Amino acid sequence: MSSGFDTRNPPFDRLTQSECEELKAALDIGYFAPGEVIVARGRGADHLHVVIKGTVELREGETLSAVLGPKDSFDSRAVVHGAAGEDFRASEETLCHLIPRAVVMRLIARNAAFAAFFYADVSRKLDAFAAAHKADAVESVLRARVHDAMRGAAVFIDGCASIEQAGHRMRDADTNALFVRDGERIGVVTGMNLSKAVVLRRLPLDTPVREACHFDVVSVPDDAFIFDALLTMTRHNKRRVAVQENGVHVGFLEDIDILGLVAGNSQLIPGRIDAAHRVEDLAAPAREIQAQVERLHRQGVKAEAIAEITSDLNRRLFVRLFELLATPAIREKGCLILMGSEGREEQTVRTDQDNGLLLASPVPEAELDAFRAGFSGALESFGFPPCPGNVMVRNPLWSQPVDGLVRQLRAWVLERSPEAAMNIAIFSDADAVTGRTDLLVQAKTALVKLLKGEQVLLARFAGLIESFETPAMGRLQALMRTVGVGSEAIDLKRSGIFPIVHGVRVMAIDRGSTANSTAARIGALADAGGIFDRDFGRELLSALRVFMEFRLRSQLEAVRRGSMEGESLVFPSRLSPGDRDLLRDALRIVRQFREIVSSRYKLNAF
Repeated sequence: MSSGFDTRNPPFDRLTQSECEELKAALDIGYFAPGEVIVARGRGADHLHVVIKGTVELREGETLSAVLGPKDSFDSRAVVHGAAGEDFRASEETLCHLIPRAVVMRLIARNAAFAAFFYADVSRKLDAFAAAHKADAVESVLRARVHDAMRGAAVFIDGCASIEQAGHRMRDADTNALFVRDGERIGVVTGMNLSKAVVLRRLPLDTPVREACHFDVVSVPDDAFIFDALLTMTRHNKRRVAVQENGVHVGFLEDIDILGLVAGNSQLIPGRIDAAHRVEDLAAPAREIQAQVERLHRQGVKAEAIAEITSDLNRRLFVRLFELLATPAIREKGCLILMGSEGREEQTVRTDQDNGLLLASPVPEAELDAFRAGFSGALESFGFPPCPGNVMVRNPLWSQPVDGLVRQLRAWVLERSPEAAMNIAIFSDADAVTGRTDLLVQAKTALVKLLKGEQVLLARFAGLIESFETPAMGRLQALMRTVGVGSEAIDLKRSGIFPIVHGVRVMAIDRGSTANSTAARIGALADAGGIFDRDFGRELLSALRVFMEFRLRSQLEAVRRGSMEGESLVFPSRLSPGDRDLLRDALRIVRQFREIVSSRYKLNAF
């Protein structure tokens, strides 16, 4: 009996129509009394359960780890892998759809996207979910608007201007097409039109450009769908169409622009950065970098890939700004460094500035002061907010000769305070982007030597992961108490990202590693052995990517509403059952990792 079973509910939305009918035909309904154990830990299950009404508690012993409600499914492990990881107990009168195990196994064998839901490890589940969304990503591109893809404003020339003048106008405007205004008529002339007029038709250079253009202009509205624009191009055999806003020509849409929408504008932005001759010229590329984040995410690009692309473009921006502002002495002796998520190449949506400057030896103070103010001020004008902790080039603490910074690191090691530990953590993420990169190697090598054998200090350093709890996805009121935020929200940065990033950072320092990205640190620790194996390392990295993905969604929503407050919060009730399942697994892995860190550094002793 189907009894209103919703096949739009993940993971059943991945089934074909015939597979949905097969599933519905096999459905039954089960009733469970309050307190009844539906699936016991360590036991298999004959059915996959989908809650219709009521709530089901997941318990590890007496510890509540999650509460499931209507449309949530359980327990895939018991059905597919033969043993539940927890007890599933009805907390009130509960009705569930029952899907026979044999039906589930047949559907898994035939449908890879559906099978992804049942993977035991987060890494395979995350990869499979991403693959299943690729078709949706292509659809989202086709449903983008023309104004999302077009580049540059319309450039006009009078019809009586010469062919030669049109060529110069194209060069000066850095465009390959012009609108030609000839009385009441509007035409279009391209670089190819000019070439053919001169080479094939042998028209003199002083010929009016109206003789080389065409007036059968094909146009689309700026708010039309890309899909409709593609149809127009195909129907008229055009590689370029004019774009109109309220009946006025505002630019062109070319096939390369649509390709750029699919691939992002990462291939175009570097050229605009390199072409900047003034600080002000970098403002537009900075905006384009941020606009690209949302575009790439809408196209289904993974959060970690977006972070890599964004970090590379931001670094090009910082390097060009350094080149424009640094005096010869600073360029010769300086090394620009990035810290925080920028240094780890894990930043997507722009947060705050985390940067510094190392110098081989002192430079004139007036030059250094001007650079400090100019660099930080320019980034702020581009939309990079000041760092609340003042970890910025304009702070003399973070822009000084390398010998002075090493002395400061030594002072922090001896100070042994939480603030000093956090400063060490911040610096350990530093990455050199331009200039004397050997200076950062020198400073990091000194830090590794300073911390060698300092197990008590490392333990206090590791203890920072206890600043925030990692919640189980239990009752919403319990969630709120664990992370200190308003009702129903989980702070992804505090609960998931920080424990992984900082715990791995401490272990990397402990092992003498100078790697700065979390992925590289996890890989090095897994390869070295003795702490966790490669399988757990892969799961840990996948959990981090889950948190990055959910946080990116939250950040983009914050950008759309115009306020970054709450940019790292996720609301479990607003997630699909599949996403809640993924988040629940990621939180479980973080709790396991925190136990590893706590045991290794004996945090219970503090």
